[in-house]
Amino acid sequence: MSAPLASKLDDRINRLRIIAQAEPRLDGVLLYGSWTTGEADQYSDLEAYLYVYDDQVDSFDGRAFVEQLAPLKLAYTNMYGILAVVFDDLMRGEFHVAPANQGIDEIATWRGLVHLPDPNAAILLDCNGRLAEATACLRQPCRPDPVKTAQQISSELANWTLSLAQILARGEIARAHALMQTTIAPQQLQLLRLLRGSTDHWLTPSRALERDVPVEDQSRYAVTTARLGESEVRRAAAASWQWSRELVAEAAEQWGISVPHDLHHDITALLVADHQSSH
Repeated sequence: MSAPLASKLDDRINRLRIIAQAEPRLDGVLLYGSWTTGEADQYSDLEAYLYVYDDQVDSFDGRAFVEQLAPLKLAYTNMYGILAVVFDDLMRGEFHVAPANQGIDEIATWRGLVHLPDPNAAILLDCNGRLAEATACLRQPCRPDPVKTAQQISSELANWTLSLAQILARGEIARAHALMQTTIAPQQLQLLRLLRGSTDHWLTPSRALERDVPVEDQSRYAVTTARLGESEVRRAAAASWQWSRELVAEAAEQWGISVPHDLHHDITALLVADHQSSH
């Protein structure tokens, strides 16, 4: 991070620490996201869990609390039930307001999904010492079990690509385009990361892809993308499935996962028939 950016983020985080310590209804505050992994830049947001004492949850006004950090241009509860804000300097923020007992207990379920290299730096308030204890298991980088995860993704790719072929057969081009980018591509990129031993950005597998995987793999992924045009989407669908099969075959060779070859052939036949009928 550049010095000005580091100062801006640090100032806001320090301010969060100060107002949290002055708020008697808070049991703990835990940062997460790019700041905690040292990857923040000028486009990063401020992300935190606000653990409120259980008997104070109903009286805690998350927006009023966050507004003490800086003036807000926007504040609302987003589609995931999280308080999302935009500060007056256009820095975004996400704040999970959670009852302390249940929320802190749930941290144990994050293991293997969330990485906090230095949990102590991520903890801004810990009145009872429970956050330090709960987050100790998050020090290790996320390392999914390769065999179990590759098998799961292989099944997901077959299932969703069959759906893709059927959607294309209906002529729903926009829906097919969205399915490839929002559902199939992330699964492909996770399997790619698993194969290349680059799982640091597991939950957002497209993040820093240009830095994390070889150029050849980036080029292979690019072939599976398309503009919203019928011929381009149909071409990309075929290329996407071909890449999925290549990734699954590589995983099978490396980890011995099972591959439903008959189903794979059926999906290929559907995509080929659809492509031929569209011409």
